[in-house]
Amino acid sequence: MEPTINTVVLAYSGGLDTSIIIPWLKENYGCRVVAYVGNVGLGDDELEGLEERALQTGADRVVIEDLRDEFCSDYLFPMIQAGAVYEGKYLLGTSIARPLIAKGMMAVAEQENADAVAHGCTGKGNDQVRFELTFKAFNPKIRIIAPWRIWNIRSRADAIAYAEAHNVPLKVKKRGVYSHDRNLWHMSSEGGELEDPWNDPPEDIYQLTVAPWEAPDEGEELTIGFNKGAPTCVNGENLTPAKLVETLNALGKKHGVGRVDIVENRLVGMKSRGVYETPGGSILYRAHYELETLVLDAETMHFKEQLAPKYAELIYNGRYFVPLREALDAFVAETQANVTGEVRMLLYKGNIIVRGRRSPYSLYREDFATFGTDEVYNQKDAEGFINLYGLSIKVRSLIEAEGGDRLKGYTAPRYSKYGRQYKRD
Repeated sequence: MEPTINTVVLAYSGGLDTSIIIPWLKENYGCRVVAYVGNVGLGDDELEGLEERALQTGADRVVIEDLRDEFCSDYLFPMIQAGAVYEGKYLLGTSIARPLIAKGMMAVAEQENADAVAHGCTGKGNDQVRFELTFKAFNPKIRIIAPWRIWNIRSRADAIAYAEAHNVPLKVKKRGVYSHDRNLWHMSSEGGELEDPWNDPPEDIYQLTVAPWEAPDEGEELTIGFNKGAPTCVNGENLTPAKLVETLNALGKKHGVGRVDIVENRLVGMKSRGVYETPGGSILYRAHYELETLVLDAETMHFKEQLAPKYAELIYNGRYFVPLREALDAFVAETQANVTGEVRMLLYKGNIIVRGRRSPYSLYREDFATFGTDEVYNQKDAEGFINLYGLSIKVRSLIEAEGGDRLKGYTAPRYSKYGRQYKRD
């Protein structure tokens, strides 16, 4: 016999799925339900009446927590500093929000002495993994309820019918075919016509960006300031983390910046097609990278670029609260000590055009890089460097010239020096 569940903390958004979970939990477990809303950038229309709807639906308590500044400073900005991008395109808007929301849920679960936590993720997606790995990291003994994996509801139509039968107040359209996730960082769209990767994304799915061809014919210049890798100001005005992202979102939206259409590899083993809008994030990633090119030495920058895909993979796969991510954060933080300065950019019809960068810690020396007369670089020194750097190439070529049989296990080259191929004997 399963142990009794007295209190469940539910990740609540006010949408169809999480709304019907409230009466379903009470019906099947006879428990108290605490609806938790982690506000990582919900729109005003989403927040309006949210608490009242949850209570009308049967929630015993509603907790709405403003996480926007924490989301930016502790999650988004370190991700930017790491250069984390999943599969070269996805700026991880949904992925990075889930561990923060789940962490907030676990704090409330402890306060409420809850027996279980619940979420509205489907059994096909990545979000179930992101939530549940975080739950386990904070309390490995908490019970996890994932209704979509166990109930008889199998479609949107079923869900709407259940809501109507249980008098659940909803703000949904019966004919909606797209799945959206929105926060301060991005907007994602999946489903509907997007399920065919040959189809154009319908223009009406976009909410955070105008079409680049509809953007103003005149570009707009802006300057972003950074302190130790964290963005701090736009056009000379110091802003809170959330306000900074909001400001760049508005500028990016106006100029059609930040649209991405990707077929990605989900953790659960299938491919999916998503359309993402990340206007402010796209601007910040580009600005931060440009500043790093100025202040990081070559070895550090190149090694950091090798680690970035792994950092992105950890976030995407829900492995945020693990020792490796913490170790990578420590390395990245060390690299950001001198990433202070400004980047000047032009936004124009979907493009981010870098116009200038400066930093008090710049490693760029005009007197070294100049093509004019200089007194700090003796060009004759390059000859000795090239001779040593290319010594192994020279030795191999000399051996080949004396006879291919001296290359153990290989015959002479079959083709010209350009595109040489070897074949084992």
